[in-house]
Amino acid sequence: MTSTVVEHQTVAEPTELKSVAVVGLGYVGLPTALGLHAGGIEVIGIDLSQNRLDAIRAGDVDLIDSDQRQLEKTLHQDFRLTTDSSRMAEADAVLVCVPTGLDEYLMPDLGPLEAACAALVANARPGQTLILTSTSYVGTSQRLLVAPLTAKGFKVGRDIFVASSPERIDPGNVTHTQAGTPRVLGGVTPACTAMAQRVINVLTPAVHCVSSPEAAEMTKLYENTFRAVNIALANEFAEISDGFSIDPIEVIEAAASKPYGFMAFHPGPGVGGHCIPCDPHYLLWQLRATRSNAPLVTQAMHAIAERPKQVVDRLADTLSRNGKGVVGTRVLVVGVTYKPGVRDVRSSSALDIIDLLAAKGAVVGYHDPLAPNVRVTGGSLDSVVEPDGADWDIALIHTVQPEHDYHWLARCPVVVDATYRFDPALFAL
Repeated sequence: MTSTVVEHQTVAEPTELKSVAVVGLGYVGLPTALGLHAGGIEVIGIDLSQNRLDAIRAGDVDLIDSDQRQLEKTLHQDFRLTTDSSRMAEADAVLVCVPTGLDEYLMPDLGPLEAACAALVANARPGQTLILTSTSYVGTSQRLLVAPLTAKGFKVGRDIFVASSPERIDPGNVTHTQAGTPRVLGGVTPACTAMAQRVINVLTPAVHCVSSPEAAEMTKLYENTFRAVNIALANEFAEISDGFSIDPIEVIEAAASKPYGFMAFHPGPGVGGHCIPCDPHYLLWQLRATRSNAPLVTQAMHAIAERPKQVVDRLADTLSRNGKGVVGTRVLVVGVTYKPGVRDVRSSSALDIIDLLAAKGAVVGYHDPLAPNVRVTGGSLDSVVEPDGADWDIALIHTVQPEHDYHWLARCPVVVDATYRFDPALFAL
């Protein structure tokens, strides 16, 4: 079997950007698609899950209020949603926003990204701009797009354009919106950067260009590894402070009064979501291939993995001081989403905490108005809709949902605040 080199026309000047395909309509892709549509761009939203597309059409998705309003407006306009990946060939630019998670062994799960990029290469046409926004290892753009496109006969930077611009969407954050958050962008060539910038500028006016896709990919890994290391440090200081009977939040607020050289990170019950628990492992995985070491990052990720166990140990110690053991004790976990104000329970430390408590013989329930049902090791668990604190021996505060009434916690005999920042006065409506 012989290969055929496909000759393509040269695109000398950037053409008007009329349409963009967004591949993957999750917590990154959907706000991205809405932002592009709000900027006057025709959008083709592509997701392999028909259930996800149905949920979008029904408006049953987790978005900040401004994006929810934009979705309601967009659904009545020309906002095309499809499971057909070949439709990306119709667009002037394509953004890949598929998830990049981990498998059970903390190894990168590259299946969705590899499949999306393979479809992108198969449907690529001259003049298109292809942008990876998914977080991944250094060299992803080169391996999954540049190399196969070159093998297909394209001249990257001349008749097709490739860049990396990692997403910076923080679910539930109304302070740092997509439009107000600068984006990092690195193209394969200066022409690639210029072509990609016209796309990203629709989403935000602030674009920080770097020299290559590899620099952009490393930037994203550094951002989230920085957070992971500092969260692990904050958790460690919380344990140290507790040993001295000092309030760790008082210490953090005092340190944060310094106007330089310090950034406040807060302790908590653990991390969750799609970024901090996952992204640093992409770096560690890649370093293992070259037999390089990153001992600080390795230790931080180990500490983060151990955090749920520390929380359970703290709860057990609290029970012991009150003359009780864990076995048979009724424990209510308050809040199971990985952060306040979102429905997402992916990688939430609450799920690990529930499993650990159940394994120790506790009778565990949970209450969360944003997560009516979760899957744990023992099967499916439903939220206690209207809890009475008096029905439980101890409550563990994991996630405090905004604008929700927690006055009933006053009736609970013992409360452990794993957030370190719960103020009952603020949540008694």
